[in-house]
Amino acid sequence: MEDAKWYVVHTYSGYENKVKTNIEKAIENRSLQEQILEVSVPMHNVVEEKKGEKRQVQKKMFPAYVLVKMIMNEQTWYVVRNTRGVTGFVGPGSKPVPLSESEITAMGFVAQAEEIPFQIGDMVIVRAGVWKDTNGVVREVHPAKQMLVIGIDMFGRDTPVEIDFSDVEVV
Repeated sequence: MEDAKWYVVHTYSGYENKVKTNIEKAIENRSLQEQILEVSVPMHNVVEEKKGEKRQVQKKMFPAYVLVKMIMNEQTWYVVRNTRGVTGFVGPGSKPVPLSESEITAMGFVAQAEEIPFQIGDMVIVRAGVWKDTNGVVREVHPAKQMLVIGIDMFGRDTPVEIDFSDVEVV
């Protein structure tokens, strides 16, 4: 739908998933599926190290915020604004401001739907640039920037290096 735009909703910290669920229930109860198209709490993968063990966990990209793709009118504004846990829309005063296409692309939010050839933990070899013919392990994937952070062995230490998707291939 061309009238639908992405809006940012501010929530109480830690209530993001509850707000998402409550908005989705309101959509169903009020038959607003044609006006409120999608509710999202964007997540990204992060490698955490605890007690010497590395593991991949998902964290919220924007704590205390929920993204809603909707057609803005009085009814949809009222439903979202009056959902428990919502403190308001992002924008000056009470006027919600939609995200621009460039903002959505820069966040990598839409890019998540695209097929990404790399996953955290993949062994890769650099095929171009300063690190040509260097092996590494994927630590982070940034689809919006088309960039990876890989760990390479430099002077006996694991060192993070940023590399473009086009400069590496999976071994």
